[in-house]
Amino acid sequence: MIAFRHFALRRGSRLLLSDIDLVIQSGWRLGVVGRNGCGKSSLFAALQGQLEADAGELDMPAKLRLASVAQETPSLPDPAIDYVMGGDVELATALRDELDAQARGDTEAMALAHHRIEELHGYDARARAGRLLHGLGFSPDTHERAVSEFSGGWRVRLNLARALMAPSDLLLLDEPTNHLDLDAVLWLEEWLRRYQGTLLVISHDREFLDGVITHTMHLNEGRAKLYTGNYSAFERQRSEQLRLQQIAHEREQTERAHLQSFIDRFKAKASKAKQAQSRMKRLEKMAGTEAVRAERPFRFQFAVPDRLPDSMLQMEDVEAGYPSFLPLPSGERGGVRGESGDEPTSERASNIGCRERVPSPQPSPQRGEGAKGLLRDVRFRLEAGERVGLLGPNGAGKSTLVKTLVGELAALNGERKTHKDLKIGYFAQHTVESLREGASPFDHLQDKAPGVGAQVLRDFLGGWNFAGDRAFESVDGFSGGERARLALALIAWDKPNLLLLDEPTNHLDLDMREALADALADFDGALVLVSHDRHLLGMVCDSFWRVADHKVESFDGDLDDYARWLRARGNAPKKTEAEAKQPVESAADRRRAAAAQRESEKASRQRVKKIETRVAAIDEELTKLEQKLADPQTYNGSTAELMKLGQRQAELRKEKETLEAEWLELYELLEA
Repeated sequence: MIAFRHFALRRGSRLLLSDIDLVIQSGWRLGVVGRNGCGKSSLFAALQGQLEADAGELDMPAKLRLASVAQETPSLPDPAIDYVMGGDVELATALRDELDAQARGDTEAMALAHHRIEELHGYDARARAGRLLHGLGFSPDTHERAVSEFSGGWRVRLNLARALMAPSDLLLLDEPTNHLDLDAVLWLEEWLRRYQGTLLVISHDREFLDGVITHTMHLNEGRAKLYTGNYSAFERQRSEQLRLQQIAHEREQTERAHLQSFIDRFKAKASKAKQAQSRMKRLEKMAGTEAVRAERPFRFQFAVPDRLPDSMLQMEDVEAGYPSFLPLPSGERGGVRGESGDEPTSERASNIGCRERVPSPQPSPQRGEGAKGLLRDVRFRLEAGERVGLLGPNGAGKSTLVKTLVGELAALNGERKTHKDLKIGYFAQHTVESLREGASPFDHLQDKAPGVGAQVLRDFLGGWNFAGDRAFESVDGFSGGERARLALALIAWDKPNLLLLDEPTNHLDLDMREALADALADFDGALVLVSHDRHLLGMVCDSFWRVADHKVESFDGDLDDYARWLRARGNAPKKTEAEAKQPVESAADRRRAAAAQRESEKASRQRVKKIETRVAAIDEELTKLEQKLADPQTYNGSTAELMKLGQRQAELRKEKETLEAEWLELYELLEA
């Protein structure tokens, strides 16, 4: 149990948090939310003992084991798997003691160290570390690579794996999904749902929060308030509070009409497409949150394109990747590319009616994305108004496909055809790095529009929340989210009719992500989107294409179907040579097996129903218990009664966890 008693925290002369008085119960999975600068990271620093309270007290158990993700990764020669295993400090010490005793020939010390390693389950630690690395996207051949060989994003993943490896009672995660692809985010969700300790997580990914947390702490105007439930439940509860205070009534009604227009727009499609049904579910989940949405500080939009050709871009029998004679790019630069003057020398733009063959070198990719992401026989066509989400495992070639679509990467074979009026707005994963150090948002926009009046430029930047003096501040002091917002604004200025966005939400907070979702939903042009933010994908994409196994193909399903495909792909057993040689079973054997399977399925479905009924009853009882435990009056009663409530809560959680694990296993079997 962690208790804040009239807790206050300052950063310099600024009061971040004031008079915080609340209790975090053991076993909660708590999402810490609030606008940028509200004190979320400072609160984590206080929990880690890095900041002292300016007033009040922070009570934590004396022997609490705490784990968090390190901000820096030393450039070590150690293998990645050893670095991850080092997250378990006690085990690392015991392993060193064993090696030292072995070097000295001290058999008694060796026996003691061996016993300690067994107590810490150390002899399966390497396998556990390997599973963590695999879940976070590291292929088996990279586990023994030196830490110093990995790029910055992969080192962040190593630090996350190291934190998950550490035995802990309290786990602090600050933006854990940054630098993760969708596959790794889904895996991390599953891992955190099974975590036994208390979890505090800061995230701007609402789908991730909805899938993980049981409680929400909202930081706002220096105060903190606890809510029971996930992020969507928090939004509904806070929206109700704001409604009771009668704030922003007219803006609320406007937002309600905006959401209703979404629903009306896609209701007709709901019977025809799983994607539309998925979007309807997301909109229904957001119903009743209009007041919170109206409270957001700003919204923006992409201007109506000057021209909107029907057939924008085609790829026929394209082979995409990096040929062996070209060096791999160290980073990707984003911007707006006009098809008439900005094409790379390896390819000239062509009208949709003209054909231009691309030479066919014999590629032999050797490393990086070229080695992993080679795509063959790509047939891809974009019409006006199409909204495509790209799905696929890490390294399968999503970014390679986007670069080929934009023309930054020349096709190795096949045809890429574009309309003469095509105007692409391209946001790559490293677009923010192309912003000039020392320059302001106004400087960047003036470079793009040298003849436009200063007030016009300032008005445009104000629409992207760079108002007043903020438009003239150097980007050097901007956060990652502010830099990403500026990069998107510069793209929007050129009025593109096709947006190619590769992970645009990295570093964006929840308000900015919602504003981006609204802007993209209203965008009149075509869109191709790569993102690990399922809420954004589900709200703006009408269709999905899967990039996997060197192929690009239409995916007939929604994001839930894709998650099931990922699980099935990861669990699919490979046939051994002996199995491949086994004789084919007879028709009678198949009928008997099918009958047995039907009986087994019937029993499994009955068990699933019983589990769901019991879990619903447990949830109801847990909600009542949590309401009692969140009530300060509860702590004025007897200690025995309080312990009884906590014990009952722990029993119910353990039973629920066991049932959910059984349910998941049965569900996956039935799905298969």
